[in-house]
Amino acid sequence: MRSVAHLAVRHAAALWSALRMACGDDAYERYCAHRAARHALEPALSRRAFYEDTQRRKWSGVSRCC
Repeated sequence: MRSVAHLAVRHAAALWSALRMACGDDAYERYCAHRAARHALEPALSRRAFYEDTQRRKWSGVSRCC
């Protein structure tokens, strides 16, 4: 019985992780992991600065197809 419960918890965690990734909710965590792996000597942005930069890049410029 314990293995079934453990399996259910693992599946729920995987589903939650996939949902966070699809929504972009884990973007800052992925950014931090990338910075640690590839740019360890450079300081990372704070969560607030990362959010502001993301919004600026998303909404600046032309956002239409034609």
